[in-house]
Amino acid sequence: MILLDSSAWIEFLTDGPAAPRIAKEMSSPSQILTPTLVLYEVYKKLKRERGEEAALSAVAQLNQTRIVPLDDSLALGAADISLAFALPMADSIIAATAKVHEAKILTLDNDFRKIPWAEVL
Repeated sequence: MILLDSSAWIEFLTDGPAAPRIAKEMSSPSQILTPTLVLYEVYKKLKRERGEEAALSAVAQLNQTRIVPLDDSLALGAADISLAFALPMADSIIAATAKVHEAKILTLDNDFRKIPWAEVL
């Protein structure tokens, strides 16, 4: 099980330099976790920078993965992770989602270097 954070999804969707490495991890969409927060961030960034059509196309791709909503248990776990690792809210939610589902985070965000279950590309 893997979790692509927003930076990894955007890198993949915009064919950035790390896209081939990310693509290797994406053989089975059912094994990819996508927190609703990542869906929000990817849609917002792509709509702002590339337009609504590109953003909706990205959402269609993300919707093929396992979407994980934020619930009360995950929110509390994220708060604990934020305190333990001094992470901002969004990163903490992503880290908590991965931890609960025993998934590895793939990211380009250096803030995740503190998280043992994350791989910074």
